[in-house]
Amino acid sequence: MIQFHCSYQWDDGSKDIWHGTVSQVINFGSHYEVLILSRSSLLVLVGKSTSGLFACLPDFSAGCHLSTLNDTFYNSEKLIHALGNVVDGMTVAYAFKALELALKFQ
Repeated sequence: MIQFHCSYQWDDGSKDIWHGTVSQVINFGSHYEVLILSRSSLLVLVGKSTSGLFACLPDFSAGCHLSTLNDTFYNSEKLIHALGNVVDGMTVAYAFKALELALKFQ
C-alpha cells in the first residue's frame, strides 16, 4: 500500500487537504489496474499509447490522456474535466505522482 496526501485550493481561497491510499496495483503487461481509496473508491486503468499515457475510469465512463505521472498540474486538469469532480480528479493525479517510480511503461 502506498499512502499519499492531496490538496486543493478553491476559488474562495479555502483549502482542502485529504489522504489517499493506493491499495492495489495489478500489472497486465499492456496496462495497470490501480485501486485508489480516499473519499471515493476509484478503479483506474492506466497505460501507454502512441499518444502517450492515458487513464480510464470505467465506473465513471471517463478517460483522458496524461502527461508524465508526476505532473499533477496537467493531469489534475484533464482528470477533473473527464470526471466532472474536483476531489476525485485531484486524488487520481496525486496517486499517480505517488506511483511514479512503481509503474514502468515500455
